[in-house]
Amino acid sequence: MTSPSLHPAAGPARRTVMAAAGAAGLAAALTACGSDDDSSAGADTGSGSAGSAQGGGTALAKTADIPEGGGKIFKDHGVVVTQPTAGTYKAFSSKCTHQGCAVGSVANGVIVCPCHHSEFSVTDGSVKKGPATQALAAAEITVSGEEIKLV
Repeated sequence: MTSPSLHPAAGPARRTVMAAAGAAGLAAALTACGSDDDSSAGADTGSGSAGSAQGGGTALAKTADIPEGGGKIFKDHGVVVTQPTAGTYKAFSSKCTHQGCAVGSVANGVIVCPCHHSEFSVTDGSVKKGPATQALAAAEITVSGEEIKLV
């Protein structure tokens, strides 16, 4: 009778290789994300004030590009920047919390996902209409003069 246990080393070795590959992949992903703690110190986190941008960041738009009560989606950066009230800028992940679709539009105070029509507030990313049940994750931006940067 043939049994899978004839080669007991095959199972653990396979698990060890898979665990090592997973750990290496996680390490690579975390390294790619990076952490630039020095440049974000004192930066405006999208709270609405036109704070000073210290250090780097990725230029996204000019303040005039973001309509009041609406916003603009930056697909390449995975963020949506909104202007809930005049001079107040916020940023959120553009990935819908329902099933991960990219949001498709921003108007009339809501960010809309085209897949299942979830709606999120331009003010705080909270769910205004399901099926999504979780708010959009906040993203960190700085506003300096007329320039909006993703931190």
